[in-house]
Amino acid sequence: MPLHVSNYSWQQTSTAVFISVPLRGVSVRDADVFCTENYLKVNCPPFLFEVFLYAPIDDESSKAKIGNNTIVFTLRKKEAAMWETLSLSGVDKEMMQRIREKSILQAQERAKEAMEAKAVARREDQKYTLNVMMKIEEEERKKIEDMKENERIKATKELEAWKECQRKAEELKIIQREEKLYHQEKQMEEERKKLKHKCLTGNSASKNLATKGRNSENIFFEKLKEDSIPAPRSVGSIKISFTPRVFPTALRESQVAEEEEWLHKQAEAQRAMNTDIPELCDLKEEEKNPEWLKDKGNKLFATENYLAAINAYNLAIRLNNKIPLLYLNRAACHLKLKNLHKAIEDSSKAYRIMKLLLRLIHPTKLYKMMLRRFGI
Repeated sequence: MPLHVSNYSWQQTSTAVFISVPLRGVSVRDADVFCTENYLKVNCPPFLFEVFLYAPIDDESSKAKIGNNTIVFTLRKKEAAMWETLSLSGVDKEMMQRIREKSILQAQERAKEAMEAKAVARREDQKYTLNVMMKIEEEERKKIEDMKENERIKATKELEAWKECQRKAEELKIIQREEKLYHQEKQMEEERKKLKHKCLTGNSASKNLATKGRNSENIFFEKLKEDSIPAPRSVGSIKISFTPRVFPTALRESQVAEEEEWLHKQAEAQRAMNTDIPELCDLKEEEKNPEWLKDKGNKLFATENYLAAINAYNLAIRLNNKIPLLYLNRAACHLKLKNLHKAIEDSSKAYRIMKLLLRLIHPTKLYKMMLRRFGI
């Protein structure tokens, strides 16, 4: 149970109240002072000092000084007047409790207001700091922009100066070239005059010779003409020999003629069978060949034009749907275009056609056709 301090002393003026509370043997750090407009409390275990003031005070300008086992309060009055007593008289416990609660609420509100004021002040400080930093950054950015602009102007001037030097050099070259052409024309004119003078002197000499005798001139002229005609060339022949093509198959077993005839008949049959296709009306004869369309599709595939290559393979398949390589090439195009189902479908068709051809064609004949086909 705390010990209430009653041996305190107080003095007053019209504007202030001075209270001296003795606290013997108590550390200053343990003192807890709570002061509001109408309430003052000092808690220093085991001592407790509490007073309900007679009139309101200005707790913000009031002060407390702790030292020499004593606490001295300097309380500033809100209204200049002399108090009859320090504390209220006739205060019961309920009233005391209400005053305490009211004082605590006031202290909490003031603490909340102080915290809000500190937060506002902190935000203002942050805002001010941010504005200062933005101004500094803006100045730095402007400085950098000015430096860039100065460098750009400098580089532009240097470029213009270099262009001017190049233009002057080109003009000087043109002038030198014109002077050189003028000197060359002058030299050619002088040479032309000299030749003209020589021709005139030669004509006068020839006239003198003509007066001496026509017969002698004709004799010499015929002699010079006969000497200037060259003799005819001798007849010869040039022999050209080609390296013979060697086939691994013996000539007595070769069926090249039959194979070529069979391939030719197949191509003619396909052309005759597909003459009613409307796409073939505007095509050339060479463009109706599936082999030509296959090569065209291969070139388009090499240039990554996969849609055009698919169109070429489609037309070739319509002309001849028994060539498995057309399906394989079209499957490669679909694979590049991420059309996986169509790629699988074309690959399966090529596999079925190859399987069917292997069943129909004799192995020896197929081997010979492949050798013939690939030029081995």
